[in-house]
Amino acid sequence: MAVSATTPIELVNAVYAKLPDRVATGRQRLGKPLTLTEKILVNHLRDAETGGLERGISYTDFDPDRIAMQDATAQMALLQFMTAGLPEVAAPTTVHCDHLIQAKVGASIDLGVAIDTNKEVYDFLESVSAKYDIGFWGPGSGIIHQVVLEQYAFPGGMMIGTDSHTPNAGGLGMVAIGVGGADAVDVMTGFPFNVRFPKVIGVHLTGKLTGWSSPKDVILEVARILTVKGGTGAIVEYFGPGAESISATGKATICNMGAEIGATTSVFAYDDSHDAYLRATRRAEIADAAKAVAADLRPDPEVYADPHSYYDQVIEIDLDTLAPLINGPHSPDYAHKVSEIGQTAIDKDWPLEISATLIGSCTNSSYEDITRAASIARQASAKGLKAKTKLLITPGSEQVRATIERDGLLADLEAIGGEVLANACGPCIGQWSRPDMDPSTVNTIVNSYNRNFPKRNDGSANTLSFVTSPDTVIAMALAGRLDFNPVTDSLTTESGEQVKLDEPVGITLPEAGFDPGEDTFTAPPADRSGIEVKVSPTSDRLQLLTAFEPWDGQDYIELPLLLKALGKCTTDHISMAGPWLKYRGHLENISGNLFLGVINAFTEADGFGKDPLDGETKRYPEIAKHLHEAGVSWVAVGDENYGEGSSREHAAMEPRFRGAKVILVRSFARIHETNLKKQGVLPLTFADPSVYDQIEQDDKLSFLGLADLAPGTPVYAEIVKPDGTKVAFEALHTMNDEQIEWFKAGGALNIIRQKMGTN
Repeated sequence: MAVSATTPIELVNAVYAKLPDRVATGRQRLGKPLTLTEKILVNHLRDAETGGLERGISYTDFDPDRIAMQDATAQMALLQFMTAGLPEVAAPTTVHCDHLIQAKVGASIDLGVAIDTNKEVYDFLESVSAKYDIGFWGPGSGIIHQVVLEQYAFPGGMMIGTDSHTPNAGGLGMVAIGVGGADAVDVMTGFPFNVRFPKVIGVHLTGKLTGWSSPKDVILEVARILTVKGGTGAIVEYFGPGAESISATGKATICNMGAEIGATTSVFAYDDSHDAYLRATRRAEIADAAKAVAADLRPDPEVYADPHSYYDQVIEIDLDTLAPLINGPHSPDYAHKVSEIGQTAIDKDWPLEISATLIGSCTNSSYEDITRAASIARQASAKGLKAKTKLLITPGSEQVRATIERDGLLADLEAIGGEVLANACGPCIGQWSRPDMDPSTVNTIVNSYNRNFPKRNDGSANTLSFVTSPDTVIAMALAGRLDFNPVTDSLTTESGEQVKLDEPVGITLPEAGFDPGEDTFTAPPADRSGIEVKVSPTSDRLQLLTAFEPWDGQDYIELPLLLKALGKCTTDHISMAGPWLKYRGHLENISGNLFLGVINAFTEADGFGKDPLDGETKRYPEIAKHLHEAGVSWVAVGDENYGEGSSREHAAMEPRFRGAKVILVRSFARIHETNLKKQGVLPLTFADPSVYDQIEQDDKLSFLGLADLAPGTPVYAEIVKPDGTKVAFEALHTMNDEQIEWFKAGGALNIIRQKMGTN
């Protein structure tokens, strides 16, 4: 099947052709009606008759329909794939250049600088895509998740993507799961995607959003209810009349930010909004095909009638009463009503004056999002108002940019002082140059992004980032203050007149249709035989990979403690983004950021610890390098939900490269735990979480009986004190037989190499 800029109807028809029989098989095997999640997953089982279906228990093999990778993660994924020795990928795959464009001056200049600065990486990605039959979306195309929604997602499909916000495609009824690069390599090499069959959380939406409330407020409320780890191991399925009242792109916003609650993914059932969006994005054939199997693109009627009998948990949200929310700082589940955030900020001593406002990102950059924001900007201009703080706008894709420019929406935003950035991730992923802001200054920013961890946007721990809807962002930009409530408060014009903002008005789909803009897609050539992928041995951006050593069969005895992390330890803490993104294709160089953001549990220092070899205080990357060069393996200890956030497998590969044998924590985030397994690191949790408190700075840890490692069997471990005293404890793991083989082989990729005969 030829690689194209959209999902071929042949692929969709193949998925739908087996759907009715697979759903019937699933009902028979489970002996009950099915949720939408179960229907899609059953249809993508590698073995429909025997594949495990026990929620939260079975590790199950799936065959996704496609793979998508953004440019930062694609580098390492494709470097791994190259070692397998295959002539082409086994599943439809695309690469999207969106992460490496820094926001500094404006769209045109920033894009040009990125193309020059990242030429070596872009050339590598384009050539490796051409060689292995992969579609390539060049810089300026847009953010991967918006492009996937516009071009590749379809109801009832299943995909994986090397970015944690891949679930964005759930807005169009697709089970879309964020993974690490090694998981993508499995599917690219023809192996199944293996994941524990998820639990299913149902979110029942009633009523209808009105006024200043928006789809963003739905997921901010879900984050408040479930917290950053409440969705772990589950797919969140939205249903009910309130769900049907939300547009496809509004649904995508909700699914996108489901990554912040730890969910495997999120999904909405097929309805008229899907049909309308498919037709508006020039996919009428897919719309017709989906309509023909619509009954199997929704939960069974019995599920709607009695949801508590079919979902593991049911959350009720009445959209009629949902108030506008703003979440933050430092955690996406820290929720506040917009009407109350001002007083909270005063109580917490957060700056009320806003230093910057930003709209866009993969979460909120659709045509509807921009029309709602522009409707506020338009009335503000008419009332003589302008933004009182920096206002930055990121279009989600070239198609969205071209359309909102044609329809005058960009002009509306620019009229109040808005500055348009390139079609890319930009400040959302840390690609934001702020020379005008002293990093020692505590400041407040308000944005429509998804993640607000410390240092996430501009590298400064003193930037307090608040996440809300694009509508509220614009309102607060006009006020310049965090304590402005557009529902009740007035603004003062230059003439001193007091005016109120009218409610935002959004247009779901452009009446004149979407303008596709510039063509930025490159299909692989028909003849790929002469293509050579070059990686310079002297490059500081790209580095060919060497296989990790397999386990030597010995227990881990008295491993020194590299660090003990205090509190939240996200993948941003373990492997920072921002300026480090340029090294995503060079494992050795990017390891220079290892654990830079981690808070030392013994000293509360940021990124510094005690070197167990010489006792000196150093940055964690320096300690890890010292241990690595001395041939000393080590262990790191973490707290709850360790590895929360991005899918970046660098947060697993860097510790592995520098000599980590075990990561021992109170609990893991799903993607990161899988990434550690894939790279041959042993991920363990305390059977008794209080043992975390007993580990001291100069302790060493032993992990015994590893030759007998088996599914469901605890690992015997010991804390070895400096005086030789030993404290025994049990550690747990979630590995099945296959994953134990990954550990023994030194990583899952080594298994693939063995099977391909390329070791």
